[in-house]
Parts: sequence; C-alpha cells; structure tokens
Amino acid sequence: MADTVLKKEFQQRDVQRLRNLMTGKQGDKTVIGVGYTKKEESHVEGDIWEDNGRKWTIQNGIKQNITKLDKAKKELHLPLFCSECNNLMKPHLDKRFWIMYKRCFNCQVDFESEIRKQGLWEEYEKNIINSDVDSLIQEFMIWSDEALNDNDSFITEAGDVENWVGSGKKMLLQNREDTIKYLQSLKK
Repeated sequence: MADTVLKKEFQQRDVQRLRNLMTGKQGDKTVIGVGYTKKEESHVEGDIWEDNGRKWTIQNGIKQNITKLDKAKKELHLPLFCSECNNLMKPHLDKRFWIMYKRCFNCQVDFESEIRKQGLWEEYEKNIINSDVDSLIQEFMIWSDEALNDNDSFITEAGDVENWVGSGKKMLLQNREDTIKYLQSLKK
C-alpha cells in the first residue's frame, strides 16, 4: 500500500472538535472568541427611535420601519368594513371609491341619489369639475415652472457637456397664459 500523506495538518480546534464529538459534548465550544457585544436597547409598544439612520417603532408587538410614505399608505389602505354602512368592502369595486370619497360604492351611490332627490346635483357636479380643473391648472403651473428652470446643458455618455438650444422656453412663456385662460374657461 502506498503511504498516504496528509496534505494539510489538523488545527488544534479541529482536534478539539473531534474529541468533543467522541465524548458526547457536541455543543461545547472549540474556539474562544474575543470581541464586544452591542448594548441591547429595550423598547416597548409605541416607542419611536432611530437606528442606523432609520426610524423605527413598535406597533402591535411588531418592530416596524417608519418611512416618508406611511401617510400615503394609510390613506390608500382599504379597510375591511365601510365606515358609513359597516358592510364588508369589496376590493374590486370599493377601492377606487374609498380613495376618492372614503366610502364604499353603495354608500356613494346612495349619497349621489340623495343629492339628485334634493335637486343639488348640478351644483355638486360643478364643484367636482371645478376642483378637477383647479388641480389641473396647479399641475400645469408646476410643470411649466420646472420646464422653465430646467438646465439646457446635458452630459453625454462620453462625458462631454452639450448645450442644447431652441428648447421651447420662449414658446412656453408665450403660450403659458393662453393655456391657463383656456383651462379656466373649462370651469362651469
């Protein structure tokens, strides 16, 4: 038989691990570690704290991250029951109405029927259309301000700076007031 030679020597921890296994002490440590442990902070329900640049809280016994979008998530979250009629909400039908009106589809239909009975439908419809036009004007103003303040120089993939001319800022300034007048004319 050929002599078998170990290509690698056993380290002391390997020998100790084998001894532990043979003597039935499987859980014993073979290496002594040196270091430090982070101080544990205990938090209770409702506490808010910051760790590694993130905000945390505990709600219903669960550690949760606090983000900038929590308010938006809460607004868009469809509850299990309607707040007016206490009927079960149907996601395929009620989600859109909950986001817009904070009630289920059936409650919104009942509300609009009552408005029609009272003869206030034209005024209600006018208010909805006018608020939509106002929000459209506001969004147009924000967009046009961003377009006017936008930089006309761009950096290419090669790292060169290109200045683009004729971006339409003059035309936007000329047509901005006309567009706003047109949008105002859409109001009832």
